[in-house]
Amino acid sequence: MAGGPPAAVRPAATVVLHRRGADGLEVFWVRRGEQLRFAGGFYAFPGGRVDVADAALPLANAERLPASEAACIAAAARELFEETGVLLAPGAARVPGEARRAAREALLRREMPRAKETAFADFLAAHGLTTDARAFTPAGRWVTPPGLPVRFDARFYLAELPGGETAEVWPGELVDGSWVRPEAALRRWEDGSALLHPPAWHTLRSLALGLPAALPLLQDTARAPWKLPVHDWVVERIEFQRGVVVVPLRTPTLPPATHTNCLLLGDEELWVVDPGSPYPEEQATLEKTLALLDEEGRRAVGILLTHHHLDHVGGAEQLARKLSLPVAATAQTAELLDFPVDRVLRDGDDLRVGPRGWKCLHLPGHTRGHLCLLEEGSGAVVAGDLVAGVGTVIVDPPEGDMLDYLASLRRLLQLGPGVIYPAHGPVVPAGADKLRGYLAHRLEREERVVRALRELGPATPEQLVPPSYPDVQPEVYPLAERSLLAHLGKLVKEGRAQVDERGRYSPA
Repeated sequence: MAGGPPAAVRPAATVVLHRRGADGLEVFWVRRGEQLRFAGGFYAFPGGRVDVADAALPLANAERLPASEAACIAAAARELFEETGVLLAPGAARVPGEARRAAREALLRREMPRAKETAFADFLAAHGLTTDARAFTPAGRWVTPPGLPVRFDARFYLAELPGGETAEVWPGELVDGSWVRPEAALRRWEDGSALLHPPAWHTLRSLALGLPAALPLLQDTARAPWKLPVHDWVVERIEFQRGVVVVPLRTPTLPPATHTNCLLLGDEELWVVDPGSPYPEEQATLEKTLALLDEEGRRAVGILLTHHHLDHVGGAEQLARKLSLPVAATAQTAELLDFPVDRVLRDGDDLRVGPRGWKCLHLPGHTRGHLCLLEEGSGAVVAGDLVAGVGTVIVDPPEGDMLDYLASLRRLLQLGPGVIYPAHGPVVPAGADKLRGYLAHRLEREERVVRALRELGPATPEQLVPPSYPDVQPEVYPLAERSLLAHLGKLVKEGRAQVDERGRYSPA
């Protein structure tokens, strides 16, 4: 089923802290912890959501600002201090180091939300400080696109590092932080070693031109020569690393997913991976994206399907016909489609597009013909339905096979994956950790099934579901039974279980 309405949009503030280094302009960027729901594992700038108490924080030189803007600047000052220790307030130099440390700890103490709401205001008042709104120069506004589980309306601000202040990240929500020249940060994005959301990419690309030239581009993206498509502050092109454009399309998929991530791989030539939406308005969104890229010299040359499920192929035939594009898939997938496949892909085939090229990996389990792609060099993975960004993947016999699925997870893990681009849910920066977690989860479930067989066998799958899936609600039992059959099939193949003529399972 297609999902419900998009997530609510929350106000937020981001601070682009800068200084003049030995080799020119430097900015302070941070790497977000991979456990975070929003932008986990990505490089970004300090910032966070606007709290209720921010609206009441005293600001100097804010008389002409709208209340919403003043609250964002207050949040920017608070978040900057919380995440980096930099205090943007005249007279900050007189605050003792121990007092600063205690105030940061109070802000970071998540188990005490009441204390967090008032801690920054109390700290400033105790030392006779007031944040000056003029220290924060507006540098853009960005709204998270629909289809993501967490959405923000983020105001960006430029702020110069004052003399005597030092930026330092305490590990927690942020993994680390450092000063970097914008050009060096963009090179990291180019080689796939630093994931960037489009607002951060645009900010760095602008700052690479120098601070005076960057400001008008930051405040109005339409002035940028690279033509980043933005509508109502929502960017319409998501390219987390060079050569991988993500286009989330609403599809008739299974909850909790609502969209399928169509991926456009390459630079001058683009392969369209899984144009899965059957809905005309979503197909129009994809075609508009491809048209804009074509104007920039990035032309679609083919359609690649990871497998045959409707939420991955729903728009493929129409797109192929409209743009005269060949369709590529594995032989097993081709057998199950009701439209022709022009190129049969095999394990080990190369897709020579993008800065490094992609290798085809036949990784069955979710389906017999399931295909993944591995980018050589960066280790980025186009995962299809091998892995999901949220939740787990259905393995539904007879097309799904648990023995094959676990073998596919192990094989991909051995290849040293980097970031994983799943078909459903957010990007997974720590690919190897995700695969290890998937393996552990499936094997733990398998042990529950084995215990249930010992306690109840001979038993039908319906009887085995409750003890094997104690963590799911009864209304989900029919779906859980499909997954249970996959586990039982694996155990039978391994000689660890047997099934009688009445369809009852017992230990072998």
